[in-house]
Amino acid sequence: MDFKTTLQTAWARNDSLLCVGLDPDPAKFPAALTHRADAIFEFCKSIVDATADLVCAFKPQIAYFAANRAEDQLEALIRHIHQRHAGIPVILDAKRGDIGATAEQYAREAFERYDADALTVNPYMGLDSVAPYLAWPERGLIILCRTSNAGGSDLQFLETGGRKLYQHVAELVAAKWNTTGQCALVVGATFPAELAEVRRRVGDMPLLVPGIGAQGGDIEATVHAGKTAAGAGLMINSSRAILYAGQGEDYAAAARQAALATRDAINRYR
Repeated sequence: MDFKTTLQTAWARNDSLLCVGLDPDPAKFPAALTHRADAIFEFCKSIVDATADLVCAFKPQIAYFAANRAEDQLEALIRHIHQRHAGIPVILDAKRGDIGATAEQYAREAFERYDADALTVNPYMGLDSVAPYLAWPERGLIILCRTSNAGGSDLQFLETGGRKLYQHVAELVAAKWNTTGQCALVVGATFPAELAEVRRRVGDMPLLVPGIGAQGGDIEATVHAGKTAAGAGLMINSSRAILYAGQGEDYAAAARQAALATRDAINRYR
């Protein structure tokens, strides 16, 4: 089953547009995990097992694993999700962006080594930096468009022939790059007006929406701006607000309650 079909199935089965970001910071782990060699895997696995029936996707951020020399734990985590929670897609958040043969190796890393269902990429270097990922049509390609950070406006708001650069990216991906139907876009919840503008330009293309929770994006505004006519089309990501909802031994249960509250808050506006 390809990424888009898997995502659509997860939206319906779990009645959820919530994506849980897995950004493990050992400094924030409960004391019981402090001395475990597999602490990152165990922490994330517990969060996954506690929330899998409430989400449409999981999104591990590769930097948190690589910085802690825990790539093997990332491999084990994705394998665990696929085995124990089949049907929940895994988005590897790596924001890759390079050309030709190098991009081919990044694609192999994401889709062969980690077996991710989708990957985030940077479009700044153009089509030849994206094409190697399009050779994996069953996997998702989630392209940065209007990011949730304030500094994104430095480039994304530049005028390009009467359009903002982010608008040009949205139209380029929708009209020319999405030849296999595998593409999605990253658009931040912190900019609901721009989110609505992207939705208008790309139709029902899936949108990965970071920025609620710790970054302060408004759930109601996000859903109203980004949902499709069918009330879907979004992967609304929350990371820290769910991962670190509890600090004690009940951290997984606390994460579940935070995820449940977030999913239900999203659904109120669908």
